[in-house]
Amino acid sequence: MLRSLCSRLEPLNLVCGYTRAMSAYPPHYIEAIFSKKQQLSLKETDEYIKLSHLPVRAAKNDDSESIFHNKLVNKMINYITKGGNKKLARELLTKSFECIKRIQIERINLNADAKNTITADPEQLLIKAIENSRPLLQLTAIKRGGVKYQVPVPVTEKRSYFLAMKWILEAAREKERKVHLPEKLAWEVLDAAYNQGRVVKRKNDLHRQCESNRAYAHYRWS
Repeated sequence: MLRSLCSRLEPLNLVCGYTRAMSAYPPHYIEAIFSKKQQLSLKETDEYIKLSHLPVRAAKNDDSESIFHNKLVNKMINYITKGGNKKLARELLTKSFECIKRIQIERINLNADAKNTITADPEQLLIKAIENSRPLLQLTAIKRGGVKYQVPVPVTEKRSYFLAMKWILEAAREKERKVHLPEKLAWEVLDAAYNQGRVVKRKNDLHRQCESNRAYAHYRWS
């Protein structure tokens, strides 16, 4: 009876597969190309003719071609957001950028010789901090012969960006509560941008643990 029930449900699972994957569009729908540069580069190739006959997904609300638009900054705003209050998250990150710029300008004024080496652009510093905090490996518990081994496994690009931003926010929120979040976040971003601080230490500790457990790496395939 269980087999017959499973066989009945199989076609339904195939039909509803895309809805269960949290998408309103079937898999054959392509992503919207909203960038004019990308459109012009595609028009020069034969791929543009192929894509013109395919159904297109609607572009996201926050997709933009503006020079001020940055995907990583938008992601950071999304991770700061709590209870759906995105406006507050945007304001907090803007205040954090103000703090970063103020600190960097103070450093330039104190040391005029290092004017060309010190970056005052907060967006560039945030991107650099995220890149410095990205882990390459992580430990995964794999059970073999009744024993759980901590096996080093490579991290996907998407997850590495997520972990970097999550660690920066956690480090900022763990600091003393007397200081406001924008100021705490600003210092964490600056520390990570210069390869210092708790977030970079956390990444290095994780890499060190993966290095010490490399003897169990073969369990990933066995």
